[in-house]
Amino acid sequence: MFRNRGARRVRDDNVQDDHLPGGRAPDSRAPGSDVPGSDVPGRHAPAASGASGGRGGPGGPADLGDAALDAYSRVVTRVAAQVAPSVASLRVRTSRGAGAGSAIVFTADGFLLTSAHVVEGARSGVPVGTAEFTDGTERDLDLVGADPLSDLAVLRARGSTPAPAALGDAAALRVGQLVVAVGNPLGLTGSVTAGVVSALNRSLPTRSGSAVRVVDEVIQTDAALNPGNSGGALVTADGRVVGVNTAVAGIGLGLAVPVNATTRRILAALIRDGRVRRAYLGVASVRVPLPSGLADRTGQRHGLRLAEVVRGSPAGRAGLFADDLVLSVAGTPVAGPGDLQRLLTEDTIGHPVELTVWRRGALVDVVAVPDELAIR
Repeated sequence: MFRNRGARRVRDDNVQDDHLPGGRAPDSRAPGSDVPGSDVPGRHAPAASGASGGRGGPGGPADLGDAALDAYSRVVTRVAAQVAPSVASLRVRTSRGAGAGSAIVFTADGFLLTSAHVVEGARSGVPVGTAEFTDGTERDLDLVGADPLSDLAVLRARGSTPAPAALGDAAALRVGQLVVAVGNPLGLTGSVTAGVVSALNRSLPTRSGSAVRVVDEVIQTDAALNPGNSGGALVTADGRVVGVNTAVAGIGLGLAVPVNATTRRILAALIRDGRVRRAYLGVASVRVPLPSGLADRTGQRHGLRLAEVVRGSPAGRAGLFADDLVLSVAGTPVAGPGDLQRLLTEDTIGHPVELTVWRRGALVDVVAVPDELAIR
């Protein structure tokens, strides 16, 4: 579901620094492969044009069919064959009623990744619905944990699932790069659309009760997305999942939460604890350019101006004020709300954190002790 992208204020928070089970992030390559983009075992991409071995031998129907595909089509058909079996069509039932969406198998033991808003109203450890795969297999699902502030959730299938899709890294994406969206729009299982990365580093405001956060580095694509695509996979030409489709912004415009280091930490926390703990400071902030003299003095070009400080919050108790210009947190420069979110980790909850601010022409150090962000 699309949310307005224009919001510039953000309640600060961050995710914990952890890894997926086993102490390491999932390999971004296909299982059993040493070459990016190679086929997952048990799946077969279409043969290259002119290759032998097709039905009827060289020059037979299979070869003629491959020859008719251009390079673009070969990429899309290969990605579809590789990833579509790992993407499920969801039918969910929660306290909010019945709904539908998509989910991606991302571990060999049956964990699935989807959008939090697809399972909104569900409770952890309670059956949430069913997943149907392209081979017709259906599995009941339990909710492991959901994080509305990143719009990500983890489910677990009761029984075996197809092989997991390979997770990639959205940090390597480039504008104009080919991407393929795999999901279940309008309940049509295994649908595939293709397009390009239209833009990077978009922001997606999210909310859970009174808590507000901005998901950074969101991917914008022109691959067609429709209701039911939420929770589905945005995939690069080598078959790696780099985004979780989460919004339909309008005709020709879709958004996806990126798969990156932050996403992996969130998934690890959801699998381990069923939730994500975040530090709370109690400020709303906006990125602003620094005055030229201050920029020359600090070597920074931007900082965070505090637009609001919540009364009685950790920031308020520490003596931070609206219009303070935050330059660094714990010695690390900050240039945008996302920097503050990343630095206020689970480990900072209840521990002193030093912030350097510019106030009335002077540098001031303020020590705040963040609380844990309450999610209602």
